[in-house]
Amino acid sequence: MTKVKMPVPLVEIDGDEMTRIIWKMIKDYLLEPYIDLNTEYYDLGLVERDATEDRVTIEAAEAIKKYGVGVKCATITPNAQRVEEYDLKKMWKSPTGTIREMLDGTVFRAPILVKGITPSVRTWTQPIIIARHAFGDIYNAQECVVDGEGMAELVVTRKDGSVERRKIADFDAAGGVVRGMFNTTKSIESFAKSCFNYALDVKRDLWFATKDTISKQYHHRFKDIFAELYENVYKSKFEQAGIQYFYTLIDDAVARVIRSNGGFVWACMNYDGDVMSDMVATAYGSLAMMTSVLVSPDGLYEYEAAHGTVTKHYYRHLEGKETSTNCMATLFAWTGALRKRGELDGNDALVEFADKLEKAAIATIESGVMTGDLYALSELPNKQKVNTEDFIRAIKATLEGMLGEDK
Repeated sequence: MTKVKMPVPLVEIDGDEMTRIIWKMIKDYLLEPYIDLNTEYYDLGLVERDATEDRVTIEAAEAIKKYGVGVKCATITPNAQRVEEYDLKKMWKSPTGTIREMLDGTVFRAPILVKGITPSVRTWTQPIIIARHAFGDIYNAQECVVDGEGMAELVVTRKDGSVERRKIADFDAAGGVVRGMFNTTKSIESFAKSCFNYALDVKRDLWFATKDTISKQYHHRFKDIFAELYENVYKSKFEQAGIQYFYTLIDDAVARVIRSNGGFVWACMNYDGDVMSDMVATAYGSLAMMTSVLVSPDGLYEYEAAHGTVTKHYYRHLEGKETSTNCMATLFAWTGALRKRGELDGNDALVEFADKLEKAAIATIESGVMTGDLYALSELPNKQKVNTEDFIRAIKATLEGMLGEDK
């Protein structure tokens, strides 16, 4: 067959451990035989980040700004154990976090639904899409252990030299801990705009929740910005689209989500989104069955897997043992990026290929062929557990059948 042309590149960001191996398999089996794959490649494996003093991460984010679309493999965020294991120069920051900050985006995560796997919450018949603010809060906070007696203050020094001080706490001889965190009006507005625009794109209701009854300034600022933008910019658009914007407290939102049928976008502050996206993913089946895309208000897109580098499977792989690692989230990161590249460029053939590859992957699972994590969850009567590579080969066989039908 004639390969699909791809005149404009997307940014390809390689990663670590088992997902790096899966990355290559996906390219070898499912992409390069069918597409003249055009990417600008950046290696964000931990070894390369250490060698470049993490400069490669900055370069990858700048490339996404240039080309508009990127696809990222899972990467290691090193802790003390990883510093020793990889003999690193320092404990480098999360590359995902760095890219998110540079693009000022919002992370949208949605489950991949397949027949045979019933969500743990039986009422969830439609997907719940988590929109996570990807800037600030505790992820950019400064923290301090107070060793003994002392007083902690919040101090703001303005440009005109005026100073505002707020006492936080007095500590006794036992000491304690203190944290200072922040967000910016610009980033909160970008978060809100991305959420409203995404809800309009997918024609789903948008929910937003904070704890403004307790955090009467920090959380309330988020609530006010969302409300102002909705009333002044998006209300008429939502009404025309037949969808709603709904605000409530975060604890009330959790109760409502559990009782709901799904089918909405749930906007969360940074920490809430971190936690709730894992909860939602697990309830629908698996983190490996969760799509994830970072969307900036400027129209930049970075697709990634919602999970980590699958370290345990990687160690098994190094020992020469068989693994049964689910590649769906990584595969859908690729298809999401290819589809968006095609949409932006008017490349219908690339969009159609991305759609077909996703259908082939889902059809393979629904035929009964799946990796170990899904085998443990699936209610299909004639299911078969296969290893990582055989699962990808099975998707390829399904895809070949679909492409053959089109001839």
